[in-house]
Amino acid sequence: MTASDQASGLRAGIRGLTTRGRSFLAAGLTAMACSYVLGQDALLRVGVLLAVLPVVAVLVVANTRYRVASGRRLSPHRAVAGQEARVHLRIDNVSRVPTGVLLLEDKVPYVLGPRPRFVLDRVEPHGFREVSYRVRSDLRGRYPLGPLHLRLTDPFGMCEVSRAFAAHDVLTVVPQAQALPHVRISGEWAGQGESRSRTLALAGDDDVILREYRPGDDLRRVHWKSTARYGELMVRREEQPQKARATVLLDTREIAHRGSGPASSFEWAVSCAASVATHLLHRGYQTQLLTDTGHWVPGPDSGSHQPAEISGLILDALAVADLSDGGGLSRAEEPLRATGEGLLVAVLGELDETQAARLARLRGRTGGAIAVLLDTGTWTGLRMLAPHTGGDEFRARARQLSEAGWTVLPVRAGDSLPDLWQRVDGAKTTAHHREGAGA
Repeated sequence: MTASDQASGLRAGIRGLTTRGRSFLAAGLTAMACSYVLGQDALLRVGVLLAVLPVVAVLVVANTRYRVASGRRLSPHRAVAGQEARVHLRIDNVSRVPTGVLLLEDKVPYVLGPRPRFVLDRVEPHGFREVSYRVRSDLRGRYPLGPLHLRLTDPFGMCEVSRAFAAHDVLTVVPQAQALPHVRISGEWAGQGESRSRTLALAGDDDVILREYRPGDDLRRVHWKSTARYGELMVRREEQPQKARATVLLDTREIAHRGSGPASSFEWAVSCAASVATHLLHRGYQTQLLTDTGHWVPGPDSGSHQPAEISGLILDALAVADLSDGGGLSRAEEPLRATGEGLLVAVLGELDETQAARLARLRGRTGGAIAVLLDTGTWTGLRMLAPHTGGDEFRARARQLSEAGWTVLPVRAGDSLPDLWQRVDGAKTTAHHREGAGA
């Protein structure tokens, strides 16, 4: 340790004197001054003892060089809004000397709760201690945890020095995804039905996917024409059922939503998108999330095809989804056209006639189209004070989409998504709006 390190450590120790340490030091200096004035040698010895104790504590703490390692583990790493997660901390003493009393404080955002503090007694050489605390947030997002602060103190509590670890973690709080009932969806197909028949009808004998024969393969799968051409046994690969595709479109336009905080229409829409995407993934759909900004998840360069991985990507994206300044849905139209046929579920805020007309034209490019249309005027918080006056415009937009072939699910504040999803019927493409619900 260099002289500059010793000086900085000594300065940190002096600044770390506790109230008890400062009191002892002041009492000792006062006693020494009184002994000089009164000529009492015994009082001088008491004063020296009182003043030396905090000074010794500063020297001990300032020169302490414990080799301590820390680790943090989140359970779960991806929490759901409104549910608790547990953070596990582990402190390892990797030195050959025992530690003194250690005070731990982990830095967490206030939205997750108060900062946790722990007191650890002596940790033996190469020993460890584990502690844990709980965090909870009603707001989705990504929250940093750490760094962990370690405070060293002497056995008499006269001096404390704080040191921080560099490592930190991130807790992702995702929106709540509700379980939806299993209903028949218009345009639904998963390896069967008309969509698959048309695809196979275009494939001829030259389109067969082949591979080399492997021991144990069924000889009935041998493709003799290709075997004669290549001079070795070639077999047809197992036919893989064509997978149904689905796109969940989330309207994030600020002008299309009402309310604020967890009770806003936007938060309901985000939770709805999470529920629908998770439900479709569980049903075997190859699902992607698209917003009005044109951003989609998984992206075109994503190599992940496992449902669990795709679900994690979508939930992570929804955890940080925010309101956009867009005025329309035009930036989402090109990705929708590029994805081709498949199920489209649009979670929409307030629409004008032009935006509804553009959405109506997209219906012909999809295998099925469901519009979860939010009556955002019911999220203004004034429902109990005055009747909602925007119903006529809302019903007109719902009728416009319905006439274009969309299955429209009108939503008002307080509605249950699982109950609404029950109304999705593959044989019907008309909306059933509840007249007089705002009365």
